[in-house]
Amino acid sequence: MTGDRVERLHVTVKGRVQGVGFRYFVVQTAGSFGLSGWVRNRFSGAVEVVAEGERSRLEDLLAVLLRGPSSAFVKSADPRWEEAAGEFVGFKVRRTG
Repeated sequence: MTGDRVERLHVTVKGRVQGVGFRYFVVQTAGSFGLSGWVRNRFSGAVEVVAEGERSRLEDLLAVLLRGPSSAFVKSADPRWEEAAGEFVGFKVRRTG
């Protein structure tokens, strides 16, 4: 641990991000960074990610989200930084919303 402050990253990723394994890519990546939270498809065709952890690890996740898995094409990402609530255990896929 680097002693970074724990924060929350809430990001919506747009592009060709559904049907390409994006959510499972996020779960695997976030888990490897020691982050907690969730990912889900949106009815709009976007993918929504909420992750909590050290700021530097969240920034690493954001950089990876901007690339996505090789089967995806990320057009844009809209990150919002929020206060962490500490409500998550692990990183999971949620139902489409």
